[in-house]
Amino acid sequence: MDKHTSHDLFLVYAARGVRSFGDGFAIIILPAYLTAIGFDPIQIGIVATASLFGSALLTLAVGFLAPRFDLRDLLLTGATLMALTGLAFPHVEHIAFIALVAFIGTVNPSSGDMGMLVPLEHAMLSRGVADQDRTRAFARYSLIGALALATGALAAATPDFLVAAGVSRISAFRLMFYAYAALGIVAGALYLRLPRTHVEAARPSSPLGPSRAVVYKLAALFSLDAFAGGFIVQSLLALWLFERFDMSLSAASLFFFWSSLLAGFSYPVAAWLAKHVGLINTMVFTHIPSSLCLVAAAFSPSLPVALALLLVRSALSQMDVPTRSSYVMAVVTPAERTAAASVTAVPRSLASSISPALAGVLLTGAFSGLPLVVCGALKIVYDVALLISFRHIKPPEESGESKARTT
Repeated sequence: MDKHTSHDLFLVYAARGVRSFGDGFAIIILPAYLTAIGFDPIQIGIVATASLFGSALLTLAVGFLAPRFDLRDLLLTGATLMALTGLAFPHVEHIAFIALVAFIGTVNPSSGDMGMLVPLEHAMLSRGVADQDRTRAFARYSLIGALALATGALAAATPDFLVAAGVSRISAFRLMFYAYAALGIVAGALYLRLPRTHVEAARPSSPLGPSRAVVYKLAALFSLDAFAGGFIVQSLLALWLFERFDMSLSAASLFFFWSSLLAGFSYPVAAWLAKHVGLINTMVFTHIPSSLCLVAAAFSPSLPVALALLLVRSALSQMDVPTRSSYVMAVVTPAERTAAASVTAVPRSLASSISPALAGVLLTGAFSGLPLVVCGALKIVYDVALLISFRHIKPPEESGESKARTT
């Protein structure tokens, strides 16, 4: 890897860290803020759905635009949108306007691996990286994001300190959204230092070519996984902890810090496992135990038991993040990378945008843990289907065809 490529990767890693830090506190602050201004769980679920649906449409647009436009310009557009989102949220309170800002904006109620900037960063990350280094590069990218997400979760306790200092609770929440806007500006400054580059010098006539069938099949399976995950996106998980166990904002902040930290340190472990047992096996056989922990947490009699199970889940559930990204980049041609990242991400965003609204309704039922059970059960179905469908389709480093890719 040359010095120029290392510099570009550093900028992508740094921007991911900045964005994830903002997501880390925003996904906890958002439901608390909406509750403070009078929203109920059903309305909060609708806002989460609007956010994920809007993210899906933006990601779809990126998939078609990226092969034809400068990558850096698209990244700068995303950073600008992040800044505008943070500026807009404190100034709207009606459900329709809140949902509109969530739809257009970048606040992600999930763990941060979705959004219009993700396929662009994936394409940047894949440039100049050899096959045998690709999964490790994605593991570093995911680790940096997770550590920043964990630190951001700790920062979600800031409103409690501001309230103790005499600031009103709603004003404290609004200050956090302004901080989110500032982070968008910082991310933009990092993207600005990237070189101008297209994904490919020759513009393809179609975003997807020979790998179309594989990508569509992966997209269908990933959408099932995302639909399941939408039942318990972090904003709704925080809401469940608030409602079920009367958990404080500070305690939730600490829990999500450790949750993100465990998820983050699982990424290099996932890269090590993938080297020994393969990408697909790593994805499946770490995911199933995490889903069982989630189901068990739904029936937990006390907060400590629920948190222990959820932390075990966090240590296992995200190992498929770098391995999934690496696998998609591995089984397509270089010209298809951004389109493949987008096409596999869009159905995930669309599918996950449906379930939060359903989860909001389920949270108001007699058994508030039902969204956790539904999520866990559907994810196990996904894992089994993924194993059956793709266990024979190997990436280059597992099939003996590995070579450095510099395009």
